[in-house]
Amino acid sequence: MAKAFFRLQKFLRRTQFLLFFLTAAYLMAGSLLLLQRTRLVIQQGSRGTPTNQALLAPEEISRVGIIDPRTLQRPRLGPRLLVGVEALQEPALEQRHSPHWLMSRNSELRQLRRRWFHRFTSDQEPLQTAEFKAMKHTAEHKGTYMGCFAHDSRERTLKGAVFYDLRKMTIAHCQEACAERAYSYAGLAYGAECYCGNTLPAAAAKPEECSSECKGEKGSMCGGVNRLSVYSLEELWAGARRRRNVIYRGCFRAPENLTESFPASLIQPNLTVEMCSEFCSKKEFPLAVIRGRECYCGYPTRQFSLHEGADRLRCSGTRNASSAAGGQYCLVYQTPVQDTRCTDRKFLTTKSKVFVALSSFPGAGNTWARHLIEHATGYYTGSYYFDGALYNKGFKGEKDHWRSRRTICVKTHESGKMEIEMFDSAILLIRNPYKSLMAEFNRKYAGHLGYATDRNWKSKEWPDFVNSYASWWASHVLEWLKYGKRLLIVHYEDLKQSLIPKLKEMVEFLNVTVTEDRLLCVENNRDGNFKRSGAKQKNFEPFTQEMKDLINRYILTVDEALRGRNFSGLPREYVPR
Repeated sequence: MAKAFFRLQKFLRRTQFLLFFLTAAYLMAGSLLLLQRTRLVIQQGSRGTPTNQALLAPEEISRVGIIDPRTLQRPRLGPRLLVGVEALQEPALEQRHSPHWLMSRNSELRQLRRRWFHRFTSDQEPLQTAEFKAMKHTAEHKGTYMGCFAHDSRERTLKGAVFYDLRKMTIAHCQEACAERAYSYAGLAYGAECYCGNTLPAAAAKPEECSSECKGEKGSMCGGVNRLSVYSLEELWAGARRRRNVIYRGCFRAPENLTESFPASLIQPNLTVEMCSEFCSKKEFPLAVIRGRECYCGYPTRQFSLHEGADRLRCSGTRNASSAAGGQYCLVYQTPVQDTRCTDRKFLTTKSKVFVALSSFPGAGNTWARHLIEHATGYYTGSYYFDGALYNKGFKGEKDHWRSRRTICVKTHESGKMEIEMFDSAILLIRNPYKSLMAEFNRKYAGHLGYATDRNWKSKEWPDFVNSYASWWASHVLEWLKYGKRLLIVHYEDLKQSLIPKLKEMVEFLNVTVTEDRLLCVENNRDGNFKRSGAKQKNFEPFTQEMKDLINRYILTVDEALRGRNFSGLPREYVPR
């Protein structure tokens, strides 16, 4: 009995050792196999996907006909925008411009543009940082520091222009901006906000409370939380005066009672345009109105909207104000001062029950439309994307989650069925495709406010860009017409030509009530900071006849689709060239 027990114990010990050995060998073999597979995947990924395999070949597309987007395999995309451009050639002519084909093709392009958009925004960040590093060492402020003052965002003492730059704000930048607009004081708060005005704040604060470092200038303080670092700008006025623009608005019939229509006035025997503009700028009014030797300052109002100008001959002597038509007509000038009646904005206090999109093809003026909507309604707009450059310029809704419902509407360029049906309603902004394509190409190579170079236009990128993006312009409209629940169609050209009537439609669609004076304020600030800088090429025609033929067919397709949904067709200027 003892021998049998001993043999069993010996066998179990050997078995235990054997099991341990087999388990260790199994784990080692599995680890080696896993490492080998990982290495193989990395090697294959580094080679990339051949261009001819990224998307369906033209022969396959023409053979299959109409393609269901859900049956398309997601392509493996490279880091460039136009991966597989050769594979995106058009199918047969009879199928090429049908709404079904455009919608199918849009699903392929959606992945391309999303990938490019994120690459573009990520590329912009180091570029902006590099520009800032080059700038911050040369910027020196010359104003006189007046001290630290209390700042109430609701009851501001510096009631003039307001600027934001959440990345590159410096003391010099704020001072120069205020001086060019004829303000006497510049105040900085929160390290990134700039306020201008002509009255020094009354409530002083402790110096140590202005402790927020300027976002674009290490070691310098730009106010604090509810605190302003205030500078006097008298030393900058001499240089800034040369750069100020006093814009002639025209000759208009004077209101019946000028003293009631305008809050400030001046009577000067030898009155000049410069004297009147300087006086009104110090009083912080955007309009300088001259009648003979009388100078009046104020805003555009219902009684004096500047919509119906008179013949210039009725106002004689635009250079010599004293000889202007004495009684019935007056000369009107735009001072450098910003109209601030519509500049205050905020997030919605309660979540919006209606989820509204502001949808457009890129380059169709979406950012400009957001500027108009925000100033008209007083509420921020959101964005499906995050554009750091726009956020840094005051579009605070960029950083808010697009589904928060704290914004009045949400910018989007998406046009898939799922992305469209998420929204309860939408403002669909449409622009001439020729203009849209050029605007988006400019933005791609020079940002929101720049122009692409001759080298960009003459490169292979431009025809490839047109070939891919022209169909997206059409499919974007077609898919919103198909899947959108409640639409307001706004043509960019109509908005530009008839700003207040079209803006009224948009505001009513958003279920917001605004005053006539606020809309006039928006009109007075209509351009914002969205005009492209630099030399614009005159009589520049980047489109070849082949490109025009392609775009014109898309125009006819979209026009027919709009009329089929009982909307007005495209404006006449869209008609094929």
